[in-house]
Amino acid sequence: MSQAIKRGIIQSFNASTYTASVLLLEATSTALTDIPVSNTLDSTSCLPGALCAVLFFDEHNPSDAVVIAVFANGSSALPAPPPGRVTISSPVQQLNAVTINAGVTQTFTLSNLPTGTLAVLCKAYFSTPTPPAHIDLAAHGGNLGETLTIGDNQSATGNLNGGGLLPVDSQGRIDIKANGGACTVTLFTYGYVM
Repeated sequence: MSQAIKRGIIQSFNASTYTASVLLLEATSTALTDIPVSNTLDSTSCLPGALCAVLFFDEHNPSDAVVIAVFANGSSALPAPPPGRVTISSPVQQLNAVTINAGVTQTFTLSNLPTGTLAVLCKAYFSTPTPPAHIDLAAHGGNLGETLTIGDNQSATGNLNGGGLLPVDSQGRIDIKANGGACTVTLFTYGYVM
């Protein structure tokens, strides 16, 4: 039994099983299927057409292998933006003085986010004519009580500021709920996580 590392091309990736179909460069007519992918690789890097390194624990047993590296194939199969990390961007004002009545949850679709965004870096502030009040923020359909809260604003004349990492749903939507009183909300995003 001898080990070997061979180059291949990712044909497809299954995120639910973390496996890939790989066309070995030396055998261009047959793809190996259901090859495990190392969990050290970011799933968004396993793009069809990307080159990869496959470690065969037994060179003569194609089912005893794992994809250990993925890299760009020239200018193709290169994820953009880079996956798996926080990307800082220019600030985008997503909401500008939007009034949300007390006890009401509103849904907002954020703009200028790449497909696959999981969360945004945000800054928000709000005012209320009827303190005390606070706002809860979460991904659309998420648990508002367990994600991001800004408050309690005790002043009828000032703003309360806050910020953090705010999850978004697969369509870039968030929910905001006003609690205690009507809240006039402004929200900026300045980064995202893929």
